[in-house]
Amino acid sequence: MELVVLLDHDGQAVGEQDKRIVHDGDTPLHLAFSCYVFSNSGQFLMSRRSLRKKTWPGIWTNSFCGHPGPGEPMTDAVHRRASAELGLTLSDLRLVLPRFRYRAELDGVVENEMCPVYVARAADEPVPNPDEVDRVEWVDWDSFRDRTRTDGTLSPWCRLQVDELAGIGPVPGRWSTGDAAELPPAARVAVAGHG
Repeated sequence: MELVVLLDHDGQAVGEQDKRIVHDGDTPLHLAFSCYVFSNSGQFLMSRRSLRKKTWPGIWTNSFCGHPGPGEPMTDAVHRRASAELGLTLSDLRLVLPRFRYRAELDGVVENEMCPVYVARAADEPVPNPDEVDRVEWVDWDSFRDRTRTDGTLSPWCRLQVDELAGIGPVPGRWSTGDAAELPPAARVAVAGHG
């Protein structure tokens, strides 16, 4: 059973819930993350969520997302999900948006997350897990950024994140590293506890 960390409105951990049942019409606030993966040449890896996913099936979005387990350091969770969803090894993993938060709904299922955003480089080519990712595509970042402004079929969290990422700069390789002290407290506890 995969557990997600439930949060209060200040980002403190208040419990745990089975990931299989946490997403419904009244999803409690919980801890998650998103990651934007780039190639050595600067191409961005966008992905289409598997049609088997409970939330936003078949929707194009950022490279991958996930939930840290209770007490799991965020960076460990990002590496774990990169491997599980895309068969990827990441390098140069950095926090860029420590305080991103959103709520969205589709077909009666709600996402309600404090969702820090990371950026990384792919050390190899993706091999998507079909239970998680239907398709991937390497694209030019500027084109993708422009698409998020006009394409309502992209995931809502991705469109919001790209808007915030544009605020820290037009070139992903030059995005400033976010302050880990600004992560939700539940995420900072896991970071602090990581030896």
